[in-house]
Amino acid sequence: MQGNRVIRSNLSRITSLARFLFSAAYTKPSEFSTSVIKTNVFTPNNNFTFPFHFSSCSTSNLETLNAPKISILDEKDCSGSDNDDEEDIVETDVKQLKISDEGVLKDAKTLVDILREFSHKRSELRNKIEECGIKVSSELASEVLSWVRNDWEAAFTFFLWAGKQSGYAHSTREYHTMIAILGKVRKFDTAWALIDEMRGGETGPSLVTKQTLLILIRRYCAVHDVGRAINAFYAYKRFKFAVGIEDFQGLLSALCRYKNVQDAEHLMFCNKDVFPFNTKSFNIILNGWCNIIGSSREAERVWMEMSQRGICYDVVSFSCIISCYSKARNLHKVLRLFYQMKRMGIECDRKVYNAVIHALAKGRLVKDAISLMKSMEEKGVAPNVVTYNSLIKPLCKARKLDEARQAFDEMLQRGLSPTIRTYHAFLDIVRTGEEVFGLLESMRKMGCQPTSDTYIMLIKKFSRWRQFDNVFKVWNEISENGNGPDRSSYTALIHGLFLNGKLEEAHQYYMEMKEKQLLPEPKTDELLQDWSYNKQFVERQIASLKAHQPQSGQNTRVISKKSDQDREFLQQPETRRVVRHRGFSFWE
Repeated sequence: MQGNRVIRSNLSRITSLARFLFSAAYTKPSEFSTSVIKTNVFTPNNNFTFPFHFSSCSTSNLETLNAPKISILDEKDCSGSDNDDEEDIVETDVKQLKISDEGVLKDAKTLVDILREFSHKRSELRNKIEECGIKVSSELASEVLSWVRNDWEAAFTFFLWAGKQSGYAHSTREYHTMIAILGKVRKFDTAWALIDEMRGGETGPSLVTKQTLLILIRRYCAVHDVGRAINAFYAYKRFKFAVGIEDFQGLLSALCRYKNVQDAEHLMFCNKDVFPFNTKSFNIILNGWCNIIGSSREAERVWMEMSQRGICYDVVSFSCIISCYSKARNLHKVLRLFYQMKRMGIECDRKVYNAVIHALAKGRLVKDAISLMKSMEEKGVAPNVVTYNSLIKPLCKARKLDEARQAFDEMLQRGLSPTIRTYHAFLDIVRTGEEVFGLLESMRKMGCQPTSDTYIMLIKKFSRWRQFDNVFKVWNEISENGNGPDRSSYTALIHGLFLNGKLEEAHQYYMEMKEKQLLPEPKTDELLQDWSYNKQFVERQIASLKAHQPQSGQNTRVISKKSDQDREFLQQPETRRVVRHRGFSFWE
C-alpha cells in the first residue's frame, strides 16, 4: 500500500513539473479535435487510403510553418527510436540516382538483368555483357552498381568490364561505390588495390580523397576491426593529406557508429596531446553511449567527466543525454535536464524538443507533448516529420491507435510527407496480412518505398505468425523491387524458418547465402552447422542399425528376454539403505 502511495506521489510530482515547465506556452491544453480544419498548405491525395480508418484532425490553430527537409541521419539521431539494426554504410555511400534519361535507365535495367541471370555463370556473363553493345557512361555505371550492390561479384565484374570500355573512365564516385561494396563483404585487399589504382601512377592525377579512406575506416569499424581502422586513419599522411581535428573526430564517429564506443573513448584520451579535448569530441563519445549503446550509466559518467575537465555543455550535449533518458523512460531526469538548459540560457533546438516530446508521449502525457509542440512553434522551431514520429511511435506502442492516427492526419495537413519510420510504427501494430500489404500499398502511393529494414521486419512478423506464404511473398518482393536480399535479410529468413521447424528450407537458404559469399552471423553458423552435424550423425546411426539388424529368431528372443529382465529389475523396490553421517547421506 505504501509502495503504491510512493508511485502515485512520484507520478504526481513529474506531472506537476511538466506542467510547470510548459506553463509559459500552455494556456489551455486541447486534445486532437475531430473536426476538419482546412488549410491551403497541403491537400492529402484523394487516392491515399490506409488499411484502417483515420479521422481528420488538428492540434493547433496556429499558422503552419514550412518545416525544412531532413535527412535520414538526422532522423536516426533524434527520433528516439531503436535503430540499427546495423544500417550498412553502403546505404549512405551508394545512393540510387534519379535518372531523367529514359535511354540510360533502359540500358541500366538491361545490364542488371544480365548480371542477375548469369550470376552463377561468370564466363557466360562476360560474353553477354560484351554482346549487349551498350555504351557506358558515369551515370549508367553508378546506377548499375547501386542496383547490384548486394552481389559483390556481379558488381565487380561489371566494374572491371566498364573500366575497359573506350571513351569511359571511372570517376571518384564509381570508385567509392565499388570500394564500399567490397568493404561490405570484407574484401579489403581488393579495395586497397582499387585505391592504389585511383592514385593514377606517377603521371596521372590522383582520385584519392579523404572520403575514400573514410569509407574504408567505416567498413573496418563495421566489422569491429579497430586496429585496421586506425591504420587506415594513419594512411592520411601516406597520401599527403593534412590531418586535423575534424578528421580525428570522423574516426571517432565511425567507431561509435558501429558500437566501438569504448575503443573510441580510449583513443580520444590517448591522443589528448595531439588532438586536444573539445566539446564536439566529447559529444561524439556521449552520443555513442547514449544513442548507440544506450547505457545511461556510462552516459552519466561521460557527462560528469565533461564537467570535471571544464568542457562546456552545448545544445548537442543536452540533446544526447535527454534522448538517452527518453529511451530509458526516465521522464523525471528528462524534464530536469530540460529545465537546466533553460536556466543556463541554452536555446533548445528541434532535436531536444523531439526527445522531450518522445519522453512525454512514452509517459502517457500526450496533452503535455502536444502543448510542447505548440511551444516550439511559438519560438520559431517548426515541428518536422521527426517530431511527429516521436509522438506517433510511442502512441502506437501504447496501443493508442486513435491518437496516433489523428497525429498522422495532422502531419499530412501540415504538408509533411511521412517517412519510412512513420510507417514502421504502424506496421509494428497491424495484426493481419491483409493490413500489412494494404499499408505497403499506401506507402507506395505516398511515394515512400519499402527499405531493407521494412522487409526484415515483415519477414520476422510473418514468421512469428507462421504465415510462410506471406514470408516468401515478401522475399520475392525484395528481388523484384530493388537490390536483392542482403546479409540481414538472409539472416532473418533463415532464423524464421529454422525456429518454426522448416529445417531443410533454412539450410537451403543458408547454403545459398554462402554461395553469394555473404558471411553468416556466428549464431546462424552455429545453428545450421549443429543441425547439419546432428542430421548426419542420426543418418549414420540409422544406417548402422539397418546393417546390423538380427538375422535369426534366436537373437530376437535373447534381446526380448533381456528386456523382460530389465523391466522386472526396474519394478523391484530399492534394497540399499541410506545412512546419515555428520549431516551427509550415503549409500550403505
